[in-house]
Amino acid sequence: MKLHNAIPPRHSAPLFYLLLCVAALPLTPKTAAAQAVKEEGSQVLFNGRDLTGWKVPEPNPFWKVSDGVLVGESDEKLKGSMLYTEKAYLNFALEADVRWKGDIDSGFMMRTPELQLQIGVSRSLKVDMTGSFYTGGAEKYPVAGRAKGLEKVLRPGDWNKFRIEAVGKVFKIWLNGEKITEYEDPKYKDAGPIGLQVHPGVAMKVEFRNLVLKPL
Repeated sequence: MKLHNAIPPRHSAPLFYLLLCVAALPLTPKTAAAQAVKEEGSQVLFNGRDLTGWKVPEPNPFWKVSDGVLVGESDEKLKGSMLYTEKAYLNFALEADVRWKGDIDSGFMMRTPELQLQIGVSRSLKVDMTGSFYTGGAEKYPVAGRAKGLEKVLRPGDWNKFRIEAVGKVFKIWLNGEKITEYEDPKYKDAGPIGLQVHPGVAMKVEFRNLVLKPL
């Protein structure tokens, strides 16, 4: 009985070993992200090229794409603006990188009625409330929804990675890999679009990239 040789012929060996080496190479960040989206069924909210999938205000001096980054910036009159996804979401995990400098006021919006995760300095409290929830109610920033240990994980002026999990009435926040907030409130029970904010009355600029959402 003649056994087949498992080793490729001599003339194809270099190609064979080259393919093995390529397969062993680590994934680049872009390749890894694309694979994660495919494997986990996640959705890319920002494609890095344009504002497809978002309800763009008209006129739009506030939102643009620059070098693969979604930029929100005040206009001359400091009118402020909101940028919302066309789709609404209920239970989800949202990850995004955000960068800003100075005294800005921005945030992520979610659910209906609308709940905001603060980015930057609160106009009312005059302190940095990044990672805290703003409800707009009598207690605008409820103590239970305020970030803990923010100063230990925040990277001023650099990219900061947020992870937002909204499941039922529970909302959890991670910043740069550290859990900083967990808030529970049954009021915010219906699906809503994901929103990004340029606050009125503030000269500011905020940048977003790698916005990926996974329905839960």
